Amino acid sequence: MKHIGSISLVLALMLSGCSGVPSEEPETTTGPIVAPVEPAVTLPPLGAGQDAAALDQTTEAEKAAAEAPMAEGRPLGLVTVALGPPAEQGFWLKSALVAEAGKGWVVTATGAMVAVDLLPAEGAAQLSLAAFRALDLALTDLPEVLVYAQ
Repeated sequence: MKHIGSISLVLALMLSGCSGVPSEEPETTTGPIVAPVEPAVTLPPLGAGQDAAALDQTTEAEKAAAEAPMAEGRPLGLVTVALGPPAEQGFWLKSALVAEAGKGWVVTATGAMVAVDLLPAEGAAQLSLAAFRALDLALTDLPEVLVYAQ
């Protein structure tokens, strides 16, 4: 009988933990923890406050030479061009159509023509800011041009 009393005491102690008495452990939430978000920083666009004319540093003599009539040459092909880095001055075309650096020109679908330095490159073809302006192309256009080498 002694054991029965001990068992009763253990059971009574175990059951006392199941009473409705609140525990001292902190409550946890089931929702997501959200960290405060810093406001986004908006940077001004590259060249903000400057128009294409201000970025184009080619001289009048360079412009006249680039717009002069071209001699005969050999066609390299048709390529879609994007505006190249405006900081790289001059009249140039970078294209995979070009095997080695040299002189040439490009012609648009409207017949506008400009002399350029032909530079070999991989990937998408790029045309200089000065050439875009001489061809009267919008800076966001992706025009096709015929490329000729001298």
